[in-house]
Order: sequence, then C-alpha cells, then structure tokens
Amino acid sequence: MRDVNPTSAPHRRSFLKYTGALGAAAALSPALAACSSGPESTNDTGHAGSGRNATLTAVIGYGNDGSWDPTQTASAFSMAANNHIYEGLLDTDPISREPYPALATQVPADLTGTSWKFTLRSGATFHDGKPVTAEDVVFVFGRILDPNTQTLAKGFFAPWLKEVRAIDARNVELVLKFPFPEGISRLTLAKIMPKHVFSLPGAWDDAIKGKAIGSGPYRQTAHHPKSNTTFEAFAGYNGPRRPAFKRMNWLTIVDAAPRVARISGASAGAQIADNIPYADIAQLRRGGMTVQGGAGMNNLFLMFNTRHKPFDDVRVRQALHYAIDTGKMVEVALKGHGKPSTSFLNEANPSYRPAKTVYSYDPEKAKKLLKAAGVKGLKIEILSVNVSWIVDCLPTVKASWDAIGVETTLSPQETTAVFTKMDQKQDYQVVAAASNPNQFGLDADLIMHYNYGPQNLWMGYARWAGDPVAKQLFKDMDRATQEPDADKKKTMIQDYIDVVAEQAVLYPVVHNELMTAWNPRRLAGIRPQPYPGINLLQAKWV
Repeated sequence: MRDVNPTSAPHRRSFLKYTGALGAAAALSPALAACSSGPESTNDTGHAGSGRNATLTAVIGYGNDGSWDPTQTASAFSMAANNHIYEGLLDTDPISREPYPALATQVPADLTGTSWKFTLRSGATFHDGKPVTAEDVVFVFGRILDPNTQTLAKGFFAPWLKEVRAIDARNVELVLKFPFPEGISRLTLAKIMPKHVFSLPGAWDDAIKGKAIGSGPYRQTAHHPKSNTTFEAFAGYNGPRRPAFKRMNWLTIVDAAPRVARISGASAGAQIADNIPYADIAQLRRGGMTVQGGAGMNNLFLMFNTRHKPFDDVRVRQALHYAIDTGKMVEVALKGHGKPSTSFLNEANPSYRPAKTVYSYDPEKAKKLLKAAGVKGLKIEILSVNVSWIVDCLPTVKASWDAIGVETTLSPQETTAVFTKMDQKQDYQVVAAASNPNQFGLDADLIMHYNYGPQNLWMGYARWAGDPVAKQLFKDMDRATQEPDADKKKTMIQDYIDVVAEQAVLYPVVHNELMTAWNPRRLAGIRPQPYPGINLLQAKWV
C-alpha cells in the first residue's frame, strides 16, 4: 500500500480544491463493478421508478471528481455523499452539529477525562456483507495518526488523540493526550472503513478515485466523475438513520443555468438542488419550489503570495482589503444574502467576536497604506476559481482596486487549474476563492487549524509559515487547543484571530448565505445547510 505523499501535488489537490477537488475515473470494487456501466448520461438513473420506488434526483453545484477518501477529502460532493455511505463512531446533526451515536451505541457521558470507550452497534455490517469490527476502527484511526501519512484528517485528530485501541471485537478505547471535550464532535470526520478492503495494495488510490464501501444507509452503485453518482438503500443497514429512498441519483452540474433548469418547471428532472444563485430565488419560488438559505462560514477569501513583493508587506495586504466596497458586493453580487467579514469567523459562530482589525470600506485609508509602503503603479492579476457566486463578486473587487490606482485584471479559471498552479509552486499574486470550514464543524479551533498551521497547505500556498509572526501565531494556537478552561480557550482563540485579521494573509472578504431549493410536494424533512452539499438522512417522500 502506498502512503499518501505530503509533497505529492495530486494528493494535496484532492483535499484542498474547495468543494470539488481533483480526481480521476472511478475504480470500483468487484461487488460494485457490475454497476459501473451505469448511467453515463445524467438523464438516466438506471431505475426511474415511480411513487415510493422513484429515484430521488439531486443536483449538486460542485464537482464529483474530487477525492472520495474520507480521511483526505474537502470536496463538497464527496463529503456529502460519504455522510450517506459511511458512519463514524458518532455522527453529528447537519445543522446543530450535536453528536449522536452512529456505529457506536452511545455518546460517552464523561468527556472530561483522557479515555473514551465505545461499543459498536450489534449486527453492523459493511456494504459487502462483512461485519464491522473494532479492528476496522483501529485501522482508520491508525491511518489518520500515522506520522508517515499526510491526510487532512490528521490535523483534526493528531493534536489531541494519542491512540485508538481494540478492547475486543466490539469495543474500542480512544486515548487522549489531554482532556479535549471538543473532540467528540470531530469523530464524525473519521468515517469507519473496512480494513479488509482498504488495506489492500493501491486501495487508498482507489478511494481517492471514487471507491466507497461503508456501513451507512446507502451504498454507492455507480460513480461517473464529471457526471453523476448513484446510490441504493442498503438492505443490511440497522442503524439510526434508516434510508427513505430506494435509489438516489446525484448529478454534478457546476454551471448555474443548467443546474437551475434541472429543477425548474413542470418537467423538472430533479427534486432538490444546492448552490442556488440568488438571482433565481424568486423564479423558483414562483414555480412552487421551496428555497431556503443557511448562513455560516461560507466565504470569499483573498490569499496573498507573501514571497511576491509587495505582498510581503502587511500594509499592502491591509490596503487591498480596506479598498473593497464590501457593501456594494453584498448588495449587487449577493443580493443581500451576505455580510462583510468582521472576523475570520462568521457572526453566528459560538466563538465569534469582532476582530480588532475590521476592514470597513475605506479607500482613503487604503491609499495612505500603499503610500506608506512605498507602492506606486501596482498591477494585480487576481487568480480566481470559477465558482458562480465568486465570479459574480469579482467585478466589485476590480472596480474597488482600480479606484485606488491599482490596475486589476481578473483571471477566473477552473478550480483544478488554480490549485494545480499552486501545487506546482508557480508564481502568483492574489488568489480569490471560496471556502467553508463548516463542512467539518463549528469548532473554532478546528476551523482555524484547517486554515493556519506550520504544515498547513494553505500556509504553504501563501508562503507565510516561516514568518516570525506566523511562528508565534502557531504557538498561540497550540496553547489554545490544550487550554482546559472553555472560557479561557475561547478568549485565547479570539485573541489569535486578531493577529490573523491584522496580517490578512488568508482572510475572508464576505460571508454569504448558501441557498437550497426543493420540491415540497415531493420531499419533506429537508433542512438547508450553511455549507455546500445536502443531507438526506432525515428526509422522505411526501
């Protein structure tokens, strides 16, 4: 088995390409291979059915060609799909993020110690019929904690989790480095995978490409990158979130117009879609669709290459943030469905407070900062992802920077292309992209470590980790992680976020609301997420 190489660009892209990462043609297990010639067209679900046997068709506004390895992915499509295919020891409610028993039978009553014990659900089986055992749990956590294997999940667990032991076939113990109650909600990020499948040579590469075998309520039946992924209710599932749909077909449609068209009108081919453009809300509602939003950490951020002058100067980075007319961006591009950032965290986060540095629209201050930095005649090319709402926001950035004498060129590209350039360490000035750490939870410690840290890939892209300010920041972050007093920890996080705001190396410009649309005549139990993707574990046919 080949470990994921932390210097390997394809693997790095697999979990950093926002809500849709790099991928290749799916490699499915023999048990699924018979279905791998399934629907090449997004119009063909294989088994349309009718009534209660109908196939639920969903439209996801992000690519399904990203990594499907649950220990590795940040892809919106695959993370949402994996929540239906896999289980953690505990999983969390998609809105409140409160943990509930999934493969484990209960949430530990005492979270103040350094030992958590779990009993696995009796009769739990993987989609290939093999039983789930404690060895499968140890296997997954072993990969996550392996110092020689670089995964995204390592950053969520390694700072506080020492080891995971099998007590017997159905009981496991998690041994913590220090008391860390916040870690309980992170267990949903460690999806339990079958050791007998994914310990085989090349199996982790297969997982990246789309191979998915879990113990959850739905099993993957076909996977077509760039097109669609299909699911079927798993008859052997005996857990708490029983499947309500016999079959599901999730389409990937990144372009806004065809995505909206798929759920519009009397002949709509889908019952639910995420990532609804704000301009289409009224039309969809007139057509009888329910359209609701979720506000959270979703944001447009700017990331500066701090080794490309003059972006090594904090005054220049600050100037460019002060110059942006965020009020106009919210009004024109986001149609009122957003707020200018006043912290790295969104205002609804439990650890939020306004940062000491808030980038209110102040073009005169921006000009003074550029002058103080000795910068004249600055020309900037903004390298950006082509996510539809990001593209809508970019003209405001250009107009704002042009207005202070910074000649600005917009260069929106496929997300793959953007991060390929960074993985190849190509030169760039500024990147504009979308991010939403709420995919992983509401925990501020987790959110900040996802974006900042000495080995963090984002910091590698920004070329900032070696800066003295960065080194002190990382120490402060680690101290906050280990602080046992919840109120003190919150204050420590807020204090180091002040540093992040002041430095503006990677920092949000606006936080916006994500919109989901569905047909209320067909579906019930839908709750819109404040992060990309959908969760249908408590949904049902009307």
